[in-house]
Amino acid sequence: MDIRLIPTPLFIEFEEEKKEFKEEYDKLGSEIDDPVGQYLKMAKARGETKDSDKVAIELLSALHRKVDEILSLLKDDKQELMELKYTAKIIEIGYEHFKIKEKMFIPNQKYYARIDVPFFPQREVPIYFIAINEQIAEILTMHDRDIKDYNAFITARERALIREQKGIK
Repeated sequence: MDIRLIPTPLFIEFEEEKKEFKEEYDKLGSEIDDPVGQYLKMAKARGETKDSDKVAIELLSALHRKVDEILSLLKDDKQELMELKYTAKIIEIGYEHFKIKEKMFIPNQKYYARIDVPFFPQREVPIYFIAINEQIAEILTMHDRDIKDYNAFITARERALIREQKGIK
C-alpha cells in the first residue's frame, strides 16, 4: 500500500469508537446550531447569492458566528465536547491518511477523533478512522464541509512545502 503523506504539525484527540460519540459527531457537522450557515445555504439554493461577493459573505457569516460564541460565553451556554482518552501530535497528513508521532494506535481498531486544523472558520473537525498500524491511520468518515476544508488545507500545505524546497517565500 502506497500512502503519500506530508509533514505538518497538528493535534488530535481520540478514543476507541463508541455509540455515544455519534451524537457529538453529528452535532459538530450539522447546521442546526448554525442559523447563519443554514440561511446562507437556503439563499444559495434560491439563487439569491449569485451576484454577491462570496468572500464578504463568508467573512460576515464568520463574524456572526463569533458574536454568537461571545453571547454563549456570556450566558455560560457553551458547547461541551466529550472528553476523549488520548491526545497526540500528528506529524504527517494526507488526503485519506495521517501519522502520529507516538505509537498509540491498536491496528485495525476504529476510533472517533477531533482534529484541530487551522482553517477558517476555526472549528474542531470530527472524524472516524481505523488504525493501519501503531502510528498510521486511514480516515473513514468526515463531514462534507470538513472534507473540502481539510483537502484545501493539505493542498495549501503541499504548495508551501514546494515553495520552501525551491527557496521561495
